[in-house]
Amino acid sequence: MRCLVTGGGGFIGHHLVKRLKRDGLYVVGADLKLPEFESTLADEFMVLDLRQEKDCRKAVDGCEWVYHLAADMGGIQYISNYQAEIVRNNTRIDLNVLEASKGLGVKRILYTSSACVYPAYLQGDEHARALKEEDAYPAMPEPGYGWEKLYAELMFQYFREDYALDSRIVRFHNIFGELGTYDGGREKSPAAICRKVALAKDGDEIEIWGDGNQIRSYCYIDDCIDGILKIMNCDYPLPVNIGTDRAVTINELVDIVSKIAGKTLKKRYDPTKPKGVRSRNADTTLIEKLVGWKASTSLEAGLERTYRWIEGELRKAGRIK
Repeated sequence: MRCLVTGGGGFIGHHLVKRLKRDGLYVVGADLKLPEFESTLADEFMVLDLRQEKDCRKAVDGCEWVYHLAADMGGIQYISNYQAEIVRNNTRIDLNVLEASKGLGVKRILYTSSACVYPAYLQGDEHARALKEEDAYPAMPEPGYGWEKLYAELMFQYFREDYALDSRIVRFHNIFGELGTYDGGREKSPAAICRKVALAKDGDEIEIWGDGNQIRSYCYIDDCIDGILKIMNCDYPLPVNIGTDRAVTINELVDIVSKIAGKTLKKRYDPTKPKGVRSRNADTTLIEKLVGWKASTSLEAGLERTYRWIEGELRKAGRIK
């Protein structure tokens, strides 16, 4: 089978390309850029701008299944500061990919949505319950990025209902791991914390955004890829969470990474920086019931691998002696 991975130059997309190749498929990657940290294993890789209709058609042409991961995205600071640009770029990409897939006879397409679609009113305090898929409505998602992801889910639903374009939808909850961005403003909290800890000396102080009591759950990249493949191969067309139900505070995340690094560090809090919702955690009951998927990598094991990789990259760059 010939598969397309849009966003194949990004963190999750690059890992997905590697897994699909390992599974024996013919893989086409498409993105604005090649993977940053290692060469792609795609059979073909097209450097394209999927905001352009002709580029989307070129990428999709001849592919039977499409894994649509391409998006303008980043950590909380990035998605808070560039809302108009994110909505404009992602709406163009999503609609172009849908139109190309409909017009060129794609048999199945998977859309990667986000936990940012969930309402802020369900994530306001430390006692917030884990989020189920049906909790997305009544809607009040993350401004900008979250709204675009939510109405894009509906676009995929409408194309399925009106044009019989067979689709699947997954909602990612804080995916992390090696080969992901760890600096520059688009990194997520696990990578940012790993970088800060790696650059600090024992006894140093590191900056934490907010008061450190924000709650999140995190899913390691290998488990995420397993979940994507299981959902793509099942018959369920509605949104499904991919994440874990283990909730930790940012303070606890820092402590885990510090222990991995063998360092004792002080925390300096900056309440002026973007913090996101107070508490977000994934209910994974549905995906367990549908396909028997449950994350198998512990947070500690995933962070160990991620930290060692980021530490190694910083050493190669001469930022750690």
